[in-house]
Amino acid sequence: MRPLRFFGVAADGPVDAERLVATARTAEAAGFAGLVLPDHLLGQHAPIPLLATVAAVTERLRIAPFVLNAGLRHPAVLAQDLATLDVLSGGRLDIGIGAGWNRSEHDAIGLPFLPAGDRIAFLGEVVAVLRGCFGPGPFTYAGSFFRIEGHDGLPKPVQQPLPPLFIGGGGRRMLSFAGREADIIGLAPRVIEVDGVPAAEPASITLAGTEKKIGWVRAAAGERFDSIEFNVYPSGGPLVITDNAIPLARERADAIRRRTGVELTVDEVLESPHVFIGSVAGLADKILALRERLGVTSFMVDDVETALPLVERLAGA
Repeated sequence: MRPLRFFGVAADGPVDAERLVATARTAEAAGFAGLVLPDHLLGQHAPIPLLATVAAVTERLRIAPFVLNAGLRHPAVLAQDLATLDVLSGGRLDIGIGAGWNRSEHDAIGLPFLPAGDRIAFLGEVVAVLRGCFGPGPFTYAGSFFRIEGHDGLPKPVQQPLPPLFIGGGGRRMLSFAGREADIIGLAPRVIEVDGVPAAEPASITLAGTEKKIGWVRAAAGERFDSIEFNVYPSGGPLVITDNAIPLARERADAIRRRTGVELTVDEVLESPHVFIGSVAGLADKILALRERLGVTSFMVDDVETALPLVERLAGA
């Protein structure tokens, strides 16, 4: 059974260097496996330079974008950035990458937001180009979205043939693609639109919904299934350590009902792999149960300071 690994968010918005360094050093001392940063255009730092800073002030923390929007950059340019991060960190990079979900960011800068199936096909070509750039020499690639002629991507990453590839998703097409390609798979909620605004599909955050997703991955992965690491993150709201979880769980169930019209019970909320509300002992038991039942061993928490007692209790278990 794999040991547990915990990843924290490096910053919840633009922060100064002093605060970033303090967060990184606190996380490393507490036993976090790594720090991550989402990839968005609004309200935060760019992930690549921030993660380079985290790597520079730590010795063992892994770094990862969680996750890069494949539609925002040419993959050959992205490959150079990522390989540079891996070199500068001494081989501590995980490559989190996805098809993108936030239409408003694309609209804001005039980039087309492709239909879901086309975004997954686009991501497939991005991954192929990354693999080519990280390979030992020049490569040529001809796809529907990209054409590469004799390009030798430099530098090469320390981790060969490439750093661990993290791909997440909530729908069958995306998770099937991840099952064929990824080393680490993020079990995310399926994103739906409610009144034109993205929202998590309630059924997909439940324990039963997550088990169904793992079945999709298993069917696509075949013999490589046992080598895949699974990750979950608290998309159902921030981690809260409390001895009185039920009122908060009821509030979240009510918020889901108001947002989507779907009723989840308090028990469904509390057992969700995307909701972490409870005492340190209770949450520790839940995490161990998720590993036992679903095989999930990678957990992303939203706030390093809040999660410290939980991580210190379970890191490496």
